[in-house]
Amino acid sequence: HLKYQKDANIDLISINDFSYYDSMIDTIVMLGCEPKEYQDLDGIDRYFAMARGDKNHKALPMTKWLNTNYHYFVPQIEPKQNFIPNTEKIESEYNEAKELGIKPKINIIGPVTFLVFSRGVSGNDPLDEIEGIVDAYAKILKKISNLDENITIQFDEPAFVKDPTKKMLDALSYAYTKLGDISKNIDIFVSTYFEHALEAVDILVNCNIKGIGLDFVHGPKNIEAVKKIEQSDKILVAGVVDGRNIWISDIKEKVEFLNSLDIDKNRVYVASSCSLLHVPYTLKYEEKLDKNIKSWLCFAVEKLDEINLIYKLYKNIPLDEKESLILEKNIDANRTRKSSLQIHDKEVQERLSNLTKKSRDTDATERLKIQHKVLKYPILPTTTIGSFPQTPEVRKTRREFNQGLISLDEYKKRIKEFIDYAIKIQEEADLDIFVHGEFERNDMVEYFSQMLKGVTFSQNGWVQSYGSRCVKPPIIFGDICRQEPMTIEWITYAQSKTQKIVKGMLTGPVTMLNWSFVRDDLPKESVYKQMAIAIADEVKDLQDAGIKIIQVDEAAFKEGYPLRKENRSEYERVAVESFKISTAPADAQTQIHTHMCYSDFNDIMETIEVIAILVFPIFLILFIVGFISNPTN
Repeated sequence: HLKYQKDANIDLISINDFSYYDSMIDTIVMLGCEPKEYQDLDGIDRYFAMARGDKNHKALPMTKWLNTNYHYFVPQIEPKQNFIPNTEKIESEYNEAKELGIKPKINIIGPVTFLVFSRGVSGNDPLDEIEGIVDAYAKILKKISNLDENITIQFDEPAFVKDPTKKMLDALSYAYTKLGDISKNIDIFVSTYFEHALEAVDILVNCNIKGIGLDFVHGPKNIEAVKKIEQSDKILVAGVVDGRNIWISDIKEKVEFLNSLDIDKNRVYVASSCSLLHVPYTLKYEEKLDKNIKSWLCFAVEKLDEINLIYKLYKNIPLDEKESLILEKNIDANRTRKSSLQIHDKEVQERLSNLTKKSRDTDATERLKIQHKVLKYPILPTTTIGSFPQTPEVRKTRREFNQGLISLDEYKKRIKEFIDYAIKIQEEADLDIFVHGEFERNDMVEYFSQMLKGVTFSQNGWVQSYGSRCVKPPIIFGDICRQEPMTIEWITYAQSKTQKIVKGMLTGPVTMLNWSFVRDDLPKESVYKQMAIAIADEVKDLQDAGIKIIQVDEAAFKEGYPLRKENRSEYERVAVESFKISTAPADAQTQIHTHMCYSDFNDIMETIEVIAILVFPIFLILFIVGFISNPTN
């Protein structure tokens, strides 16, 4: 990846961003603060014990990196934590880059973010260790200052886009006041991303650092910080190429934006909005994508060319023949994207504009009385969340069908056998409400996306979720509608095998979007609600087919939450309205369940209560199961 960046004329090429598993584990090793339980191991064995565990060690806990689908491993910090700096990885990668003729920029997770994203092992606040960790970072800077005549370091401090506390801001001031004075041959840049960081900028402009990196794609309020940076002596690293989504930039529009900033051009660097970790690697090997759709996409390698072009046009540097051709293609693709009938479906747009049924007709109290009579379940009914394990036999069946090794009839026969087995297990366990097991589904989002108009998939668009685990998100490129029933065949078959109620199992509109690459040419609210209508059509068909309980899962409900509290009420409004639309066709006697997971919900319980009232109190029973499995909730 160093050569790709060099070939794209990127000036500051990052090192120390390669990882065997996770950058936070790399930082733990750099700081020598591996938890005590791993001290019986050394080197790579210790590293992978923290990452994956082994027969004698549990892996470190994981959680989401801000509001992305990337998971990082949570450092465990003791009171008066001992730090033992280790610069071996940095030195190795730096020297490797120099051998390739590259003078690199060293990327390091900043000390404050490292502590804020850590967990105290005995209820202690990791941020109390700010003096000790800054001393460790100071030793690291002194060591690597000997690598070259001049060194450039980027410290990532994304913790400051989440309503930073005074304690965090005091720690930021302490850290960069001290680190900025360590060595005259080190230029320090501090970067944030995914939202605005105005409070941090107020402090950083007064520290002895070289520059400040800001995300202008997902943090538009950062424009308010430009004047303060201009009045200081700092460089502005302007993140204008979207590092989180896969759509082409409007290059001319990006240049116009940069020209509108009230700052000397000589003090502006052009960059991506964040690390390109969050997008697929390259379009180069995408041979099956529709030609038009492919022209509207931009993966990591292609984003390097965008950065280069924007920089040259902004600085009035002439383009060579290859660059001029890339710009011409960019202009043409942006033009066709605005008018293509592949994207813009008048019927879908009119249906959303004229939508009148946006919620269920009867209130929860009335529905509850009716459902008790119709469904006849006990006071505390038992059920499961939904999916059964995807066993090797299930995966083999799907793989053989996809490779054309078995017929559709044989595939359906095997899936029905798996469903028979799931029903038998639930009969033996005497559960009250059954599920069909979801054996036909490869993924709770991908399965539905494959049957929706306006959604497509790449061949190789894998994105790291954690370690060696990658996902291939659907690409929502156009107006969305359901073209045919998606689950009826399997759910009705399962229901035919038992007298117990079998739930219909759907993925909700919020989760569908939060786990996809979403088009950026339409307000996201409209995309949520188009998806909600598609799910509503399936709810209606399930109900008409005699399915009495339908579960609409919102596993990623929390994932989409804005990082700033000031923006959360709007997200909650859109998310709740979309969920209501998706379940609106359900009659009073049809019961709706939902399921949320993968997050800590303490700070959004009021919103969950609103949804629970809309759905039905059995949701709370499912949620209690979540409490049992994750006591931090």
